[in-house]
Amino acid sequence: MAKPAFKDAPLRREIEDLAKQQDHHTLACWAAECAERVLHVFEAQQSEDLRALDAIAAGRGWIRGEIAMVDARKAAFAAHAAARESDNPAASAASRAAGHAAATAHVKEHAVHAATYAVKAIFYDCPIEDQERRVLEERTWQYQNLLGGNTDHGERTS
Repeated sequence: MAKPAFKDAPLRREIEDLAKQQDHHTLACWAAECAERVLHVFEAQQSEDLRALDAIAAGRGWIRGEIAMVDARKAAFAAHAAARESDNPAASAASRAAGHAAATAHVKEHAVHAATYAVKAIFYDCPIEDQERRVLEERTWQYQNLLGGNTDHGERTS
């Protein structure tokens, strides 16, 4: 069965515009939170594969100044490799969200990609009749979280 074509919420552009106004640290925190919200999607399919979890941890480690950017970037590459190896589109998107969250340490613009892949993970993980609502709910959370600057500065939230 072919996967349905991803349909994003209109808030995508507002999120992209808002992200351009944020500093690197804020975006790294936000990207980690976005990816962490869908990590369970990857873990449900690839329970033994820690690369997505490790990427989020690396991004948070960079935020706290505990690891170098190059180490966070290596973790990002590993999460993207895990995404390529997965045959489940939801799990793959969740791992890509984690990869982009870690890659935000290198380039802050990766944060918006982490958010988009998180939404894709939700889209592919839920029933077709719930996709539009769930995508809008997640994009609304992303926007409100970034707008309010409610980032946890490196601590795991779940």
